[in-house]
Amino acid sequence: MEQHYKLYRVRELAGDDEEFVNALAQAFLEEVPADAERLRECVESENYLESYRTAHKMKPTVDLFELGVLQDLIEVQDWGKFEKREIDIKPKLEIVLAAVNQAVDEIKSDFNL
Repeated sequence: MEQHYKLYRVRELAGDDEEFVNALAQAFLEEVPADAERLRECVESENYLESYRTAHKMKPTVDLFELGVLQDLIEVQDWGKFEKREIDIKPKLEIVLAAVNQAVDEIKSDFNL
């Protein structure tokens, strides 16, 4: 029902091709949860470089599906990129992870996947 994600940009990209929309939704489900788990592990172990890389990889998809947490994800990315040891990034990470989990559940339901 598109409460925790939006398909406007996805549909714009797909140009009325519903098979492509379904393929993008399936790709979201295959990649984003695994990336989110990886990001959690990297932040918890203070692996700054991999935190940066993983957040950077997630950005286009989080933006495309309009999860509403792009700025939070960028803050996590910058935490890793600039090794901001003095900042507790976990609250921002939890916002991102919650949004991903909600979108995953909703996409599974909406697309019967």
